[in-house]
Amino acid sequence: MNTEVQRQSKPSPHVLVADDDLPLGTFLRRQLESESFHVNLVQDGELASEALTRDTYHLLVLDLNMPKMDGVAVLNQVRPKLPNLPILVLTARTQVEDRVLSLESGADDCLLKPFSVSEFLARVKALLRRNPYLPGRPLQVGDLTLDGCEYRVERGGKRINLSGKEFALLDYLMRNARQTVTRAMIMEHVWNMPFDNSTNLVDVYVKYVRDKVDTPEFSTQMIRTVRGVGYVLSEN
Repeated sequence: MNTEVQRQSKPSPHVLVADDDLPLGTFLRRQLESESFHVNLVQDGELASEALTRDTYHLLVLDLNMPKMDGVAVLNQVRPKLPNLPILVLTARTQVEDRVLSLESGADDCLLKPFSVSEFLARVKALLRRNPYLPGRPLQVGDLTLDGCEYRVERGGKRINLSGKEFALLDYLMRNARQTVTRAMIMEHVWNMPFDNSTNLVDVYVKYVRDKVDTPEFSTQMIRTVRGVGYVLSEN
């Protein structure tokens, strides 16, 4: 695979935007998607907490004023579980005490509304540069390693050559190691498309990756089918 293809296929950061202001949230999603980020938008704190429990994200953009569970409550719930997740808080509250509370509750940065798009994107990118889960950092599950910087996959010290989409699929499975992921989740995060029951695209690509990762020379099959649900990658 040449370098240009590798750059085009490299996995993109996944960002969760939690804001009950739908026009603003939609606008931010479009701006982030224009930067090649994968974005999920939710409109209340409970949905944000559920999304962070269910899926893997590289950044949380969190509004303080939300229904069901406000931003500070989300911070208090999420930060102990995801200590390395970068969190950018958005707020219209002008009191310094509110921003201080956000930072003390676990936010990494706080941006006061209204703000410019350029400043928002600059802060997002700055946080992602510090994110230990940013795609490109080496991942390891058992004897399987994936290095996004080198675009390299090895198992037991043996090099495994993957296409761009196969690499993105394995990256997603490894980031969710030991957790069952559904076909719909894989389609959304790897292809950035809604799941279509009429296609077996996910199953075909899982087989491609499995045929390369789980060859007969290895005693343990790492990618397993969870019947009726999806797939799980595990070292045992």
